[in-house]
Amino acid sequence: MRHGKLPIFILFLLLPLGTHAQRQVLNMPEHDDKLYYFGITFGMNFSVHKINYSSSFATTDTFTSIQPLWQPGFNLGLMGSLRLSSFVDFRFVPSLAFAEKRLKFQYGPPSDSLSNRSIESIYMHLPFQFKFKSDRIKNFRFYGLAGGKFDYDLAANARSKRPDEFIKIKPVDYGVEFGVGFEFFNPNFIFSPEIKVSQGFANQLFRDEGLQLTNAIDRLSTRMIVISIHLEG
Repeated sequence: MRHGKLPIFILFLLLPLGTHAQRQVLNMPEHDDKLYYFGITFGMNFSVHKINYSSSFATTDTFTSIQPLWQPGFNLGLMGSLRLSSFVDFRFVPSLAFAEKRLKFQYGPPSDSLSNRSIESIYMHLPFQFKFKSDRIKNFRFYGLAGGKFDYDLAANARSKRPDEFIKIKPVDYGVEFGVGFEFFNPNFIFSPEIKVSQGFANQLFRDEGLQLTNAIDRLSTRMIVISIHLEG
């Protein structure tokens, strides 16, 4: 008899949970019918230069090593989304990205000195993305994104005449971006944490034969990881 009452007791324990799930309020139910909507975005980035070495790096002893280092920065921008279908949005996210890349390099003999120098950038970041959305589960949704980007570095020093420059960087970059994110629907806004990887295709090295480091490097491209928070309406 006691064993027969146990399933009934468990049923009464689970009943409030089921009732709460049924009563969960669906926030912003009209959102998926909007043709377009806007938002703001902010977050952290981690960027680095990917290096292709020149033939002279291997045949001369000017430098014994050149090593790129990841460095943190931050992003701040706006967002506009256009609904293409129930599961696809087109998204434009103009923003400013304050980024830093470092190069750690060691000279060969006789000095064998080690130098750690910073390359600072302020990117006018213009990504165009397709956002692929899952079905909405109550107040939650998962999405993936893919697209391209155009960057213009407002701090690029390609035309600089300063005598203390150790390397010169071109301002224009373009590439691809991939990422994933989550949407949490609140009564008045959508909270969306996101992570994406950005890979530049352009060679950002401005060749100046007067700089020793330039002669050791054939190509510089930018790689960036961005962790963002989007607030959308």
